[in-house]
Formats: sequence, structure tokens, C-alpha cells
Amino acid sequence: GSTVEAAIRRYNDPDIKWSTQGMMRLTPEAMKRLFHPTVEKIKTTIGEILNSPDVKGIQYLFLVGGFAESPILQHEIRRAFSNILKIIIPQDVSLTILKGAVLFGLDPTIVNVRRSRLTYGVSVLNRFIPDHHPIEKKIIKDNNEWCADIFDKFVLVDQSIGLGDIVVRKYTPARYNQAQCIISFYCSESDKPIYVTDPGVRKIGTLVLDMFNDGYSSADQKMNTKNQRREIQTRMVFGDTEIKVSALDVTTGKCVRATIDFLNK
Repeated sequence: GSTVEAAIRRYNDPDIKWSTQGMMRLTPEAMKRLFHPTVEKIKTTIGEILNSPDVKGIQYLFLVGGFAESPILQHEIRRAFSNILKIIIPQDVSLTILKGAVLFGLDPTIVNVRRSRLTYGVSVLNRFIPDHHPIEKKIIKDNNEWCADIFDKFVLVDQSIGLGDIVVRKYTPARYNQAQCIISFYCSESDKPIYVTDPGVRKIGTLVLDMFNDGYSSADQKMNTKNQRREIQTRMVFGDTEIKVSALDVTTGKCVRATIDFLNK
């Protein structure tokens, strides 16, 4: 609703002025104030990492990426951490991320350990426990009371994941004569969700495993369901930028598989 010059005058900051050449002029102090919130967050994050029980014996801190060329950031990082770490700023610092991406494209195994960005797991039924599970989660199958929507976690957010790491869970169907087993995979930015309906939890994939009509006669099926419960093995295999998920019917050997994007979902 006004000219830039009038707005700057109303703002009344001595470090920000409008010149007669039609340009906004910021003093060095005003420029530093623009960087201050971001630099402070970076220092806080580095401090939290260094104070983590999982981090011990760190001696060097490398600054990489385009922002690492900033003298303001370099000065503040050195001022905050040079007494406990040796600060190293490589040549061509702004190209470091690009070079890393190219190396990863040539050989994805060059990164053999990651930290999981999210908590991953599946939705399962557990035996319903009164006064512990919400009553609205109670369902009845084969005269048994179950609690639905339990988030069974395979890996937690920020957990170290090695190339080829496998997490296996074993489940039994809720019904003896169940014809299909539907396994839904979920993720969350928190490590504390209890139910897949909790805030922030979202579905990322589903596997459908047909459990009958796989070469068994009706008599065989009845004998199997009478004598033992079916076992379903669900596994996550971590590698590269994908998670491979599978569900195996141990009785029949039938298996279904899918992949989930590890970095973006």
C-alpha cells in the first residue's frame, strides 16, 4: 500500500536505508542479523549431535555444501566448536554434495549405513486387554477379543540401518480359516506411536497374501487349521534407497513382495 522508500522509513531501522539511487542499503550488522537465526539453529543441532550418547570420539568437523562458503557461518562454527573439534573446510566445498551424488550413482553401496528418517512398521491385532486398550479398538474374531490398529515397529526414527539389514516379524492370522492376509505398512516421524491411527502416522504400502487354494485339499486345510495356526513371516530388508518388504506363508511357501522408497517416504 506504499512505496518501498516509505515502508523503510516507517520500519525505522537505522541499519536499513533507502538510497537516492533507488536501492535498499543494509549495513554489515543488518546482513549478519539475516543469517543469525539459521546459524544459531545449525550450531544448536551440531551441539545436540555431539552430546548424543551414540556419538563418541569425534575429532573432526567438515563443512560442506554451498552455505559452507559463507564467512559468517565459518566464523560462528569455529567460534563455537574449535575448542573441541578441528574444523575442516575442503576445497570446492560447494561441489561436495554434487560429487557425492555422482559417486553414489556410480556405486550405491558406497553408503553402507544410514539413519532411518522415519519409524516403519505394520498394523497388527493384539489380544484385547481391558483398561489398557481403547474400547473402540476392540474387535471379535472366532470368539476372541482383539485390539485393532496396533503399530508394530520394525525400525525407529534415527536408528542406524546397515546395508542388507533384515528385520523379521512372525504373525498368526486372527481366524483359523482366513483366506487372505492383508499386511499394511506404515511410517511416522515419531518413535512413539502406539496405534496406526495416531496423529502423523501414514500408510505407505500393502501386501495381500492368499493363504488357501494353494494346492491343499479341503481335508488338508481342515487338518491344518485344526492342529496348528498358520505362521506368516513379514520382513523388511534395508539396502540402497529402498526398503524391500515381503510376507511369507510358512505352510505353503507362498511369498509376496514390494519395495518402499527409503529416502522420500
